[in-house]
Amino acid sequence: MLDLVIRGDQVVTPHGVDALDVGIQGDKIVTLAAPGTLSESDIGRTIDATGKIVMPGGIDPHVHCLWHLPAPDGGQDIVSGPPEQVSQAALFGGTTTIIDFAQWRHGQTVQEAIEHRDGDWQGKCYCDYAYHVMLQGEIPDQVLDQLPEAFQTGYASLKIFTTDITPSRKGRMIDYGDIWELLQVTAREGGIAAIHAEDNDIVMHMYDKLIKEERVGFENMAEVHNTLSEDLAFRRIIRLAENVEGAALYMMHVSAESGVNAVIESRAKGYPIYGETLHQYLLYNKEDYHRPHGQIFHTYPSLKAESDQAALWGGMLNGSISTVATDEICCSLSVKVQGERIDDCTGGNSGVEPRIGVMYTEMVSKRGYSLEKFVEMTSSNSAKIMGMYPRKGAIAAGSDADIAIVDPSESRTVRKEDLHSTDYTPWEGHEVTAWPVITILRGKIMVENGKFFGDLKDGVYLSRKIPESIRGGAAL
Repeated sequence: MLDLVIRGDQVVTPHGVDALDVGIQGDKIVTLAAPGTLSESDIGRTIDATGKIVMPGGIDPHVHCLWHLPAPDGGQDIVSGPPEQVSQAALFGGTTTIIDFAQWRHGQTVQEAIEHRDGDWQGKCYCDYAYHVMLQGEIPDQVLDQLPEAFQTGYASLKIFTTDITPSRKGRMIDYGDIWELLQVTAREGGIAAIHAEDNDIVMHMYDKLIKEERVGFENMAEVHNTLSEDLAFRRIIRLAENVEGAALYMMHVSAESGVNAVIESRAKGYPIYGETLHQYLLYNKEDYHRPHGQIFHTYPSLKAESDQAALWGGMLNGSISTVATDEICCSLSVKVQGERIDDCTGGNSGVEPRIGVMYTEMVSKRGYSLEKFVEMTSSNSAKIMGMYPRKGAIAAGSDADIAIVDPSESRTVRKEDLHSTDYTPWEGHEVTAWPVITILRGKIMVENGKFFGDLKDGVYLSRKIPESIRGGAAL
């Protein structure tokens, strides 16, 4: 007896796009069958997905829930939206798994940081989730000793900053000597390092320079978080990793052609390095800072030039860009635009819900990328790199029954009123040619035709292990 069968003529599997019947029992996909070969008498419910795209549930490998946002006036910090808010929006947008961060602070053990984050998430998330362990500042020896246990118990990725980002965030950057030590532990324990790579000297120099010149408006942000900074930091991190046997890198939010080129060159030498970009980098550039409420397009690092956008699009095809994430920070419009200077702008974006629809439109409808490439960028590559595949990111027998059904006839104009996270969207007015109409998490229909059926008990934590194929060379 099958609980659910999805009959589709465009089912995206690891082997291509085919007409298939997807059989689900409990929380797993148990069979992929030729159309019409499964007996109706043995099926609990059938969904006719003819004319639609049946894809694995989206995976967003970079979100920030309950993230502290510095107040511009030096007042009390604000926190971004909680897991329940972001995960509901994710499911409405066809995303079934999100990866956030367990932020270690001085005075804690790594295990205490993880347990603290568990308190924020357990029983409070509609979709499945995981954490990158995030370190910051000077790294005590005892933390190096504690990390192996975290890797061995399924916390497989380590977030590292090479910059404080803004003058008000002092203490976030990790020195390169400590990074070298961390890469050695990560390589030895079979993990992957997720890097926010900007050159801190360049970034802080440009803050000082522009402040002295009284050019402090946020529209000048691309001069501070510039392409040279990305170039220098990427190449320095890559050289460190190339000198640590087994060190694998996941370069977060690649924003510039210089970053793309650094990844290309290292991959050409066979090193295991993977690039992530964000959909706002692909579709917005530094000129958009001049639009009304231009802060809504900003995250860190900054938007760059049109030529950088072109390099990012090309990176999807040449292998330097493996994933499209959001850097999700869910906050109100008033919080997003409260900073007006280069040194007080709120980062992140409310982007997890429109990601699948926007990227289908831009990749498949407008640029002619294949459905397979679209699914790689929004789902399966994240699962592979982050150690969740084929449990996640695949429509295959034995995989979790995480499925998004995307309707290519569901064209619409993105409006904040139709979304489910906050009171603004940087995609306001964006025309999309498709939208997810059904989202299934481990066999349970969570969203169907605009109705939500999730329960906060539905989301589970995903223990992860990075496969040797990802760590052993430039896979994907």
